[in-house]
Amino acid sequence: MKNTYQNEERYFEAKKQVEEIKSFYGNLTAYVIVNIALLIINLVTSPEHLWFFWPLLGWGIGVIFHGMKVFNYMPFFGKDWEDQKIKELMDKENGRKDTWT
Repeated sequence: MKNTYQNEERYFEAKKQVEEIKSFYGNLTAYVIVNIALLIINLVTSPEHLWFFWPLLGWGIGVIFHGMKVFNYMPFFGKDWEDQKIKELMDKENGRKDTWT
């Protein structure tokens, strides 16, 4: 029974990871297409003022953080940090319950 539960849990975790990766690539594709369109619009309408860099930069920062999260490269708030913080908070909560009983 336990083995089946672990397999199901691993399956759902893997499925969730695949969905997150698909979401990232969708975001990246939209980023590239939209920013190419903005570049063309900018160069056609006002080539003397290059404003397309601003959405390129802003959205690009978001894409970078999205990729870092999806591919588990978060030096500050990664999965290890989350697990450690959860354990710390649970231990703290257990300590409070012990003092009241």
